[in-house]
Amino acid sequence: MAEAGKAQPRYKRILLKLSGEALAGEQGYGIDPAVLERITEEVRRVLELSVQVAIVIGGGNIFRGLQASASGMDRASADYMGMLATVINGLALQSALEQGRLQTRVQSAIDMPAVAEPYIRRRAIRHLEKGRIVIFAAGTGNPFFTTDTAAALRAVEIGAEIILKATKVDGIYASDPMVDPYATRLPKVTYIEVLNRGLRVMDTTAISLCMDNKLPIGIFNLNTPGNLLRIVLGDPAVGSFVA
Repeated sequence: MAEAGKAQPRYKRILLKLSGEALAGEQGYGIDPAVLERITEEVRRVLELSVQVAIVIGGGNIFRGLQASASGMDRASADYMGMLATVINGLALQSALEQGRLQTRVQSAIDMPAVAEPYIRRRAIRHLEKGRIVIFAAGTGNPFFTTDTAAALRAVEIGAEIILKATKVDGIYASDPMVDPYATRLPKVTYIEVLNRGLRVMDTTAISLCMDNKLPIGIFNLNTPGNLLRIVLGDPAVGSFVA
């Protein structure tokens, strides 16, 4: 339980969705140790409130299956390569978290026992209950599904109360804020609005899965220190929500 006097979190079990590109930092490719260190500190502050944390991570900083497929590679093979990239990122994040003295487990949807546990739902939940961070790697284990869909699937399976998607912007906008300086932030939208307006929150399969299971999605800027803690505490000034 959270100690007396500490702010009480709004959520007790969250799934944090990280993009592979986020790990690359300013270098644009590969893994930036400074980013891993920053993520570790963000996660630590949430764990100190006894919040259970699961993480799904992408692989776009190493390999993007869709881009390779567009260049002529077989789509299934390209997607499997992308899944392997998420395992690399998962192991890198695990190393950083454990150097920060946080207990972690990596579970892979593709069987590779030398480097990660197989994904087993009940085991993952037990790890969370023991205060361990569980990193879900290799997507769903199937081609043609994104890590957004993997995040939605795992969140529903483990009973997470919300998906928190870390991005480079501080919420959902009516237009791309990187292009339109007058883009307005939308504090809260419905699943149907996201689908009908084509808002770039998560892919349509992930949104539909969240809608069917009434799983809310929070979008926030990972680059602002303390934002993960603020959104977990329910700060209305942080992020946008789909519900």
